[in-house]
Amino acid sequence: MKLYEYLGKELFERYGIPVPVGRVVENADQAAKAAAELNEVVIKSQVLTGKRGKAGGISFASSPEEAKKEAERIFSMELGGFTADKLLVEEKVQIEKEIYLALTVDGAAQRPVVLVSLDGGMDVEDVPEERMIRWPVDVTVGLQSFMVREICRKLGVEGSLQKEFLKLMPKVYKFFREMDAELAEINPLALTPNGLVAADAKVTIDDDALFRHPQLPRIKEKTALELKAEELDLAYVELEGDIAVMANGAGITMATLDMVQHYGGSPANFLDFGGGANVEKTSQALELLLGTNPKVLLINIFGGITRCDVVAEAFSRVRETKGIELPVSFRLVGTNETEGRAILEKAGIKSFTSMDEAVSHAVDLLNAS
Repeated sequence: MKLYEYLGKELFERYGIPVPVGRVVENADQAAKAAAELNEVVIKSQVLTGKRGKAGGISFASSPEEAKKEAERIFSMELGGFTADKLLVEEKVQIEKEIYLALTVDGAAQRPVVLVSLDGGMDVEDVPEERMIRWPVDVTVGLQSFMVREICRKLGVEGSLQKEFLKLMPKVYKFFREMDAELAEINPLALTPNGLVAADAKVTIDDDALFRHPQLPRIKEKTALELKAEELDLAYVELEGDIAVMANGAGITMATLDMVQHYGGSPANFLDFGGGANVEKTSQALELLLGTNPKVLLINIFGGITRCDVVAEAFSRVRETKGIELPVSFRLVGTNETEGRAILEKAGIKSFTSMDEAVSHAVDLLNAS
């Protein structure tokens, strides 16, 4: 379960991890009042999505009037399919250097791993591998001071900054372990004249351990569209691409997404509409996808208990009733594929037997649009 930034910082404070002074607000007037108390501020949209800064979901203000104006703008925004009902208004800290610090779980090694880089900030994913220190932690030993010193040596950090790391990192590790976190990320970890401060907080708690934390709110990290899909009993996740993907089975859907990226495309979603779907459910899945306004539709069906003719019939029906001219690439293989292929041919839709061909065709359609 992902936590909003303000909740992550509230937990950080309990563990002695320094955070900026801030206020959680629910309207623009409250933002203005907070700015009057804090002077220069940063205003942050509280949504469960990344890249807020680049998308305009984080802004600065130097007066209550400016804070109110920026808060109104951010409240009206949609970020990654989410709109904010809360903002975090914080004092603007004087940042001398942006550092990246995270604790997460190394699934292959089955142990926590510390990630640290002196190149923190908005483009941390572009940091060269050699600039990111990775330190696996044995849970029977924990993160000891000599380990932090060795991490600092690898980073080339010494003196007062090393002392700051020695104070901070054991606290972050304790938080990570006691809160059953899957991720505790601080980016940036700000070096200020007063020491290190967690200028951001990205925290994910293990769902299977939530029973140990009844004090935590239960947060649904789904967009309005994902909630609608849940009502229809569809496995759906919004992504940020242009090619809408629909397939019958989680494995084949994931493989389709990977192949779209392999051919240079970008998937708009994950949609597994399950096995044995009838015309009605297939139509609902299609209508959900078409409502996202993709540029291309890619349907990948390996028919077992899902019949190819049912999918083809549902597609033809939705296409005709909605008057949709969206480019589509179809792969049909399996139960009643001949019948399904005939339905599509009648509608003027070519279908493929190879997933490679269908995905490649979808990307070509996107590039031609």
